[in-house]
Amino acid sequence: MDTKSLTLLVDILDAGNLSEAARRLKMTRANVSYHLNQLERSVGMQLVRRTTRRVEPTEIGLKLYQHGRSIRDELAAARESVETLGKTPQGRVRLSVPSGYGQFVMSPWLLEFKRLYPDIVLDVLFENSVDDLLRDEVDIAVRIMSEPPQTLVARELGAVRYVACVSRAYAQANPLPEQPEDLTRMRVVSAAVIGRPLRLSVYQGDKRQYVILEPTVVSRNYPFLRDAILAGLGVGVVPDYVVHDDIARGEVLTVLDPWRLSIYGRSMYMLYMPNRHHPRAISTLIEFVLAKAHADHGTEAGLLPAGR
Repeated sequence: MDTKSLTLLVDILDAGNLSEAARRLKMTRANVSYHLNQLERSVGMQLVRRTTRRVEPTEIGLKLYQHGRSIRDELAAARESVETLGKTPQGRVRLSVPSGYGQFVMSPWLLEFKRLYPDIVLDVLFENSVDDLLRDEVDIAVRIMSEPPQTLVARELGAVRYVACVSRAYAQANPLPEQPEDLTRMRVVSAAVIGRPLRLSVYQGDKRQYVILEPTVVSRNYPFLRDAILAGLGVGVVPDYVVHDDIARGEVLTVLDPWRLSIYGRSMYMLYMPNRHHPRAISTLIEFVLAKAHADHGTEAGLLPAGR
């Protein structure tokens, strides 16, 4: 057994299957399979279980994977220390952010980061689903959720506050909701899964209730939802950062203010893989985003600091 064989095992398990490992390593699938078989023969035990779609580690395979991961991370850290000595941070970071928070809150941060670190390549995805970071080759993901996955490192960026809101023109022409259940009889603009009812959590003090809504304008693209609210197409139920500039200008009015609302979760988290060496570019972005979130969420209108 040698270091190269151990790191190959890490690459295979990180990729999830032999074909994807071969693609990432720029090898043939047959070659990857051959080296894996050789490693298993030298150990004298099966290291992975193969299915039609994935490979999963056996108990000994998982232990060797952990050793291989540590070795590879130490080698990467040593290599980076030599290569970046006296240089500004370089490298590539693949970042996945929600369409709303990413567009309305994080975009200025990321542009500032790029100006500060011009040699770092930012690969930014605007999407809302929580997928497999390894499978999608994502270094950092930012997501709204109530409880982050136990398998990932989760750093809270701030508390998400939803608002029910309408354009000024809509308020002048239509009755406004006075109770959360009034929304069931109104046109609603919100994010939801098309074809499924939307469950809105409503809090007042220690009391919680649920209101089932069927929005008439549905999208996971929050800039579009903002446009629909401004166009007077209904009562918007969105995170407040989507419309907080419009509220400040008086173009959008909030309703149901005595209640706290929630749909997909109450906190924004930054997620990344645990027990993994982060290249300098990735660790620099992690610390930058945390600093911006904790500073801005304590001062900007409509953004709540973590723990609220």
